Amino acid sequence: MPEVHSRGGARIRFDDMGRGEPALLFIPGWCTTRATFQKLLPRCSAFRRVLSVDLRGHGESEGGDTDFDSTTVLEDLLAVVEASGARHIVPVAMSHAGWWALELRRALGPVRVPRMVMLDWIATEPTPSFLHAVRGLQTERWGEVRDGLLQTWLEGLDDAAIRRFVRDDMGAFGEAMWARAGREIEAAYAREGSPLRALAAFDPMPLTMHLYARPESHDYLAAQVDFGVEHPGFHVLKLPATSHFPALEVPDMVAAGIEALVSAREVPIHAGAVPA
Repeated sequence: MPEVHSRGGARIRFDDMGRGEPALLFIPGWCTTRATFQKLLPRCSAFRRVLSVDLRGHGESEGGDTDFDSTTVLEDLLAVVEASGARHIVPVAMSHAGWWALELRRALGPVRVPRMVMLDWIATEPTPSFLHAVRGLQTERWGEVRDGLLQTWLEGLDDAAIRRFVRDDMGAFGEAMWARAGREIEAAYAREGSPLRALAAFDPMPLTMHLYARPESHDYLAAQVDFGVEHPGFHVLKLPATSHFPALEVPDMVAAGIEALVSAREVPIHAGAVPA
């Protein structure tokens, strides 16, 4: 397995499959591993090169023994990109890893990071209940809050494999990482307002696709569609899935959406919901 040495000598490990650019850089969110992309890699690597990384202190990567922040993770990701030799990359970011996708665009510029794919992110301003949860992760109640989040994500889900993933992959992380996740996610929303607001500040704005399954809220989808009308570089597709993990639940649809975004000419892609 390829690896790169980053700050503090931490070894950051990643998969490297397929050929062709732009390369896809799969970035998992806090408190999960690159296993969240296990079904996407063989599908996407049939079309182009894919890099799939374990974050510092996650999975098979090192460096989680001392505190670190989002800036350190960004440095790790930049080290992976440079070590890979990829000239052009398209970040495919799970959930709040989207903040690192934005930072990669800022750091490397529009030529090297021309497009981005976001998976199941809170694209609009966070709700008070969400902010309450991420703050709770930073307290002595972290375990109760974490278990509540995991239970919410499993609600109504019959897929045994995804249930095992949530329990065994995400549930394996302890207090330090969940508290760090809460701290960094809260800080990102405080700094940027929302992902859509952050995207609107780019000039030019990168061609961006948001593929998501939950929440079911019509208003949430409508807000993104309206944003895409105002900013034609943004496209949203609501997938017919029941979990927050469409990459595991409907990988064929997610892989098709990624490839459509990456290979598209600079023309609008239909925004809205995929029929069930």
